[in-house]
Amino acid sequence: MSKQQGGQRKGKTAVDGSKKHGDKSFAKGKPAFKKQGGGSKKGSQSKKSNPDEIRLNKYVANSGVCSRREADVHIATGLVSVNGKVVVEMGHKVKIGDEVRYDGARINPEKKAYVLLNKPKGFATTTSEGKGRTVMDLVANATSSRIKPIGRLGRNSKGLILFTNDDTVASKFTNSKHGVPRLFHIELNKNLLLEDLKKVQAGMRIEGKLINVEEISYIDGASKKEIGLKIKNTGNIVIRTIFEYLKYEIESLDCVAIGHLTKKDIPRGSWKHLTELELNTLKML
Repeated sequence: MSKQQGGQRKGKTAVDGSKKHGDKSFAKGKPAFKKQGGGSKKGSQSKKSNPDEIRLNKYVANSGVCSRREADVHIATGLVSVNGKVVVEMGHKVKIGDEVRYDGARINPEKKAYVLLNKPKGFATTTSEGKGRTVMDLVANATSSRIKPIGRLGRNSKGLILFTNDDTVASKFTNSKHGVPRLFHIELNKNLLLEDLKKVQAGMRIEGKLINVEEISYIDGASKKEIGLKIKNTGNIVIRTIFEYLKYEIESLDCVAIGHLTKKDIPRGSWKHLTELELNTLKML
């Protein structure tokens, strides 16, 4: 081996980029470069937070109930429950999907969203996957909040559906006596007899259950196969039940209004966010 080769060997670079000889820090047993981030790998993993979890006090504060400091007090006094169990532990973490209640009422830290869809035919009203095309596909880009449809329209029905993550607003639709009325344009397979219209108008008892509608009438300028029906109910099953009982088939069902909300300026298959005025009016119904 030549002296030149030997010299090159002496000057061989270590894997950490420092010289084996002549580097003071290496000679003292210290690494030439400090590990970035600090701490061991195990320690860094233990500090890693789960993006799907949130501290309970922050969850409560983000829901608009109170400040985070006040939330700590409410938690300590037992006013907050998670999935049915009271939690008083400071620093407790919950998942966004957990059921969190403050003083008995369910709360949600997500931004409240209110989306009105004009549903076309061919879309199922469900949040479940594996059901083919659903209304959730149509509002997928409307908001990052996890909204759900209020009530149902059959796959072959069309018209307005309201989506929200506001449980208070959603609850207004579940009461058949004091709920929000929906107006339907219905086309039957044959003319609706006046005596049958009056039966529906007066209220019907089907299989022991009394079914009441707000209004029912023929549509001006159309055949007696087409009627308008207003009802305080979240689904269209009860409407089909009425006409099946009277020996009619529904050929077309279109929800044209929800309370004061109409399809104006919402093309079929499109959606819009409720304005502040529309939302306030809906809350006062």
